[in-house]
Amino acid sequence: MAVVLVSETKCRLGRLWLLGLLLLLTPHVFADGLAIQIPRIDTAPALSDFANMEPSARVAGRLLKVTGFIAREPADGAPPTQNTDVYLAYDQHNLYAVFVCWDSEPDKIRARMTRREDIFSDDSAEIMIDTFHDARRAYAFAANPFGIQWDALWTEGSIGTGTAGDYSGFDPSFDTVWRSEGRLTGRGYILLIAIPFKSLRFPNTDQQEWGIILNRSIPRTNENLFWPRITNRIQGRFNQAATATGLEQISPGHNTQLIPYGLVRSFRDIDRRDPNNPFFEARSFKPDVGLDGKFILHDSFVLDATVNPDFSQVESDQPQITVNQRFEVFFPEKRPFFLENSNFFTTPIRLVFTRRIAHPEYGLRLTGKSGPWAVGVLASDDRAPGEVLPPGDPHSGDRASFAIGRISRDILDQSTIGAIFTDREFGGGHNRIGGVDANLKLNQNWRVQGQAVTSSTRNTDGSHLAGPGYKVDLERSGRKLNVQSLYLDYSPGFVTETGFVNRVDIRQQNLNASYYFRPEGKFLFSWGPTLQQFNIWDHRGTALEYSVFPGLRLDMTRGTYVNFHPLAYDDVRLRPLDYSGLTRVTAFPQPFWGIEGGTSWFKQFDFTWFFVSGGGVNYNPLAGHIPVIGHEDQGNATLTIHASSRLRIDNTYLLEHIRERVTNLTAVTNHIVRSKWNWQFTPALSARVILQYTSVLSNPLISSLSPSKNFNADFLVTYLVHPGTAIYVGYNSNLQNLDRRLIPTPTGLLTTPNSYINDGRQFFVKASYLFRF
Repeated sequence: MAVVLVSETKCRLGRLWLLGLLLLLTPHVFADGLAIQIPRIDTAPALSDFANMEPSARVAGRLLKVTGFIAREPADGAPPTQNTDVYLAYDQHNLYAVFVCWDSEPDKIRARMTRREDIFSDDSAEIMIDTFHDARRAYAFAANPFGIQWDALWTEGSIGTGTAGDYSGFDPSFDTVWRSEGRLTGRGYILLIAIPFKSLRFPNTDQQEWGIILNRSIPRTNENLFWPRITNRIQGRFNQAATATGLEQISPGHNTQLIPYGLVRSFRDIDRRDPNNPFFEARSFKPDVGLDGKFILHDSFVLDATVNPDFSQVESDQPQITVNQRFEVFFPEKRPFFLENSNFFTTPIRLVFTRRIAHPEYGLRLTGKSGPWAVGVLASDDRAPGEVLPPGDPHSGDRASFAIGRISRDILDQSTIGAIFTDREFGGGHNRIGGVDANLKLNQNWRVQGQAVTSSTRNTDGSHLAGPGYKVDLERSGRKLNVQSLYLDYSPGFVTETGFVNRVDIRQQNLNASYYFRPEGKFLFSWGPTLQQFNIWDHRGTALEYSVFPGLRLDMTRGTYVNFHPLAYDDVRLRPLDYSGLTRVTAFPQPFWGIEGGTSWFKQFDFTWFFVSGGGVNYNPLAGHIPVIGHEDQGNATLTIHASSRLRIDNTYLLEHIRERVTNLTAVTNHIVRSKWNWQFTPALSARVILQYTSVLSNPLISSLSPSKNFNADFLVTYLVHPGTAIYVGYNSNLQNLDRRLIPTPTGLLTTPNSYINDGRQFFVKASYLFRF
């Protein structure tokens, strides 16, 4: 099949939609799903009922036994190397799944006492349920052999990541209350999962009909086993799921949840509101309290309200290279209130990026589904814009307000159309966006999604901006051929203050493609060429960037893979409006090479790495100078050490190095070294230490970046009973090479070569408790 490349011309864009229409007319070929009837029981099963890997007399014959798992990886459709039996039942309050995971080599099972949601270096088992039986959204509940939990929301057809489409559908930010217990035995392991109906949303009917998928993962053999068979020869999961019936007269009930929290902290920080007079601010034992409330409406809608919400973040961001970057770097949201049900606001263009709401006092969110309609509404204030302004500013102390609405409707087979509106208001100005989108399943392999929006912005100084934005994303997913063809178009006046679009005035075409040969041997499972390529133009037709990144990927046993990029090319062009010193469009051709890979060959270690080397541009030249071409090395590596069944150590190193080509002088070197230690005493109690060193070593002769050195230490003790009920005790301290006089410079506070001062520290105790009625 020919690969479609979407260019900047509307003619080719029209051809893409024509291809989509032709594929839409192709008959759909979905796997025939199985149907099971889950029995109702009066007495809940216990893990002790399966101590001998078989049901005891107390529960024998009362549970539905499901067996016959089939591998999807490494060999699609192959019988598994280990057998798996699952026993299903329900009562008035819970759905039960007991996994009996046989293993002929039980000493090789990977199982560790680790933090919640940190289970995917281990063996694991999972149940996925589509409670609306619409093959679009589902709940996922998984656990390792010790019962350590992981839960997520699954969105069918979530594409746009450049991957094979399937694994990009999980949203692990979802957290809810459920129960799991696990135990290793001499013949494998057993796992009990109990899911309260209060933790689910489903139609308000007497007889339920749900989609269901069961899964088991065996890392040492790369096996991913499913019941029923879920093949990756076609796109999607729940178009291949089984149907579960027998669930009668169940309801979440009049479910109301209240989570009060209390926070006490003392801190010391630099107050930077007035750039001409920075000073240290210290507060001792500042108390804070708040309340989150959740109200279930008609079983399938959720109203979340919060007053003085707990938006403190107990886990720091993963490190990223931020120096020598022309555009804003994306950091994902971590705060629970914004993460829950966030997929109701997801569209092809990222118009909702809740980290823009930095310091709210209240929040309100309504999400849910009725029939084919799904609705999401979010409203919040934000104190941060007024807090960062100096006292003399007329908008000092003012708040921004956010209002976001999203509605979508299911059509055809696993296809959806929708509309969205976002609004941010501050200081008499506003930013408003409205638009429509579609996510269409074309046939068993092809899917297309697209969005058209327009923005209107009035700045606080009275100036106006406006313009449209477009995105079209066509993807093919299969076992061998995977293709993603993407077109983006953001006008010069397009602005989103509620979302994340870090570059406008562009027309961009992307292609990601791969083809895998699958010998499915003992060591080599698959291999084949990969390609990443893109073109960017502005709206005057000026070519801004061209990149091609070919590779050769090998996938081997024990989670081992390598992707070679022997010769790649990136051509960047800068305009006079990008840098005032430029008098014409200047090209920076950059040939380079790279390699990436990872392995879990030994169960005590996980190792991943990425490195590229070649041409690069110094985007931060000395003041009054223009960027110059040079040599760039960029890489990162992560080594995870499972020192014991309870101690995990994650070590990360990131490097960015730019030097001039003519003089061979280094312009800037950025090192980030991070070590994270987690000791898990029990499934609920853990202690964690994060140590991170960051340095920016710049040459003042050829770089405008200020040299900086920063050391951060983060200590945290967590007692997490379940999501919503937890106690955190933490301490954070930061050392930086700032001048003690705190004299400001055009690039920030004055730094010193070697000495450090403590420019921020905090001690806090936070407690929350979930009341569930």
